[in-house]
Amino acid sequence: MAWLLLLVAGALEIVWAYFLKQSAGFSRLTPSAITVVAMIGSFGLLALAMRTLPLGTAYTIWTGIGAVGAFVVGIVVLGEALTPLRVLAAVLIVSGLVLMKVSTPA
Repeated sequence: MAWLLLLVAGALEIVWAYFLKQSAGFSRLTPSAITVVAMIGSFGLLALAMRTLPLGTAYTIWTGIGAVGAFVVGIVVLGEALTPLRVLAAVLIVSGLVLMKVSTPA
């Protein structure tokens, strides 16, 4: 269950990152509100997952999901550049996440 909570927390991190961009520095009300609500949900679920999972594992997976997810959303939705070096960076992050998962006894 902790892993599922962590995955949803990571997904909410992607949501808040996207809407933070859309909020234009918190100058637009609806994207700003979505950002805050998604942040609270993300942090809350991360906290619940940390009841069971080690701090280093939970935090690393959470930030990794957010980082790679925001990278993908940036490319697919916002038209950001897709370069070989950026893809390599994302692959390295995902590799680290997989290693963290398989090395955690939970």
